[in-house]
Amino acid sequence: MAEPGSVGWFAEHLNDRTKRGIAVETSALIRAGSLTMGTKLPPVRDLAFALGVSPATISDAWSELRKQKIITGRGRNGSWVSGDHIAARPFRLAQSGDYGEHVLDLSKAGPDPALLPPLVEALRHGASAANLNSYERIRILPELRDAVQGSWPYRPEAFLATSGGYNAVYTVLHAFFVPGSHIAIEDPTALRLLDILEDLGARILPVKSDRDGPLPASLAAAMAHKPAAFLFQPRLHSVTCQTVSQQRIGELANVLEGSDTLIIEDDGIADIATSPATSLGGVLPDQVIHIRSFSKTLGPDLRLAILSSSTKLVDQIQSFRSFGAGWTSRILQSAAAWLLNDADTLGSIDKARKVYRQRRTELSEALAKRGIPLPDGEGFCLWVPVQSEQFALITLAARGIAVQPGSKFLINPTHHIRVSTSTLENRYDEVADAITVAIGGAT
Repeated sequence: MAEPGSVGWFAEHLNDRTKRGIAVETSALIRAGSLTMGTKLPPVRDLAFALGVSPATISDAWSELRKQKIITGRGRNGSWVSGDHIAARPFRLAQSGDYGEHVLDLSKAGPDPALLPPLVEALRHGASAANLNSYERIRILPELRDAVQGSWPYRPEAFLATSGGYNAVYTVLHAFFVPGSHIAIEDPTALRLLDILEDLGARILPVKSDRDGPLPASLAAAMAHKPAAFLFQPRLHSVTCQTVSQQRIGELANVLEGSDTLIIEDDGIADIATSPATSLGGVLPDQVIHIRSFSKTLGPDLRLAILSSSTKLVDQIQSFRSFGAGWTSRILQSAAAWLLNDADTLGSIDKARKVYRQRRTELSEALAKRGIPLPDGEGFCLWVPVQSEQFALITLAARGIAVQPGSKFLINPTHHIRVSTSTLENRYDEVADAITVAIGGAT
């Protein structure tokens, strides 16, 4: 058996041989103690040859680990493990910037604060929540459970309130899986989901999608690796803004039925979508964890999402949560319940839904007039193919417009940009003209 840290050992233990994959998997091996402090890393050229990659790929991976302060050294003296812990950071999210008031920032696909419901009355109600300030680890307030179960896409055994949608995904993944677990996920997907999977040290299996959702054949190919979980957005995709069809839901169920794969459904856009909530939970209830976030509809500062699953799985999740906060604020749960039962709030959500769709449609139609047709959809953004991602970003930046590079949302990179429309008003022709120029760059 190859000695830990040798060229042969790395060849056995590194499966994702992209620069990001090598960095993530090496950091996971260090975190797990498989590579101890002081271990000398192989010469870059030797390791590159053994892995079948370029020396630049290894150098870039090592550079990322140096930023994390867990390896040191370079050049002729080589590199070695200098730390036994990782200063974890969400790699993709950390690259997002604040551009200032002189830039039209279309990089953040979040809700428009002007379209969110007021919270004063809701928080006043929440301040009188039952059993307030108890250390009892309550899973969900009865009034919140009652407020959501009528619109839930299936009848689960148990509900659990969490501190936001991504917090729910993070908690579920860390409660059930260990570094190195195979996780299947749509490609593209939300950048925060990829950050979470990479922090876990997961081996990511990309599942291709079309306008109807994840492709059954691509999911079946991923299933050959016996993934521990399949993570997808069943209602409205946060990047492509496409809705999974009911026929596709049935086809995915056929692929997953009989497997041990946990199905994690992330309904992050929630009631901003015109389509009703959907889930595989009706046919595979013992495999499904369905998560609905309320950040886009009620406000991100409520820090609230709800997940559902079997009692057994919810028990396991709650047990893991006991290491931390243990429960989600009763004040916030009660406030959310009040909002979900308030007619004015429901009217506000309906108005927001229409405004977001109009803003997206206005920019999409402006691009179509310029010979750039995009699929119909709804939500907070447009997913725009370009000839060169770098050229597009530079061209738009020169015109005072910030967008996200598509590579942040992809496992297998292609050339796209993601343009947020959620706060865009009136400047549709200006933005469409700039995108038209940006799209045409040479590769």
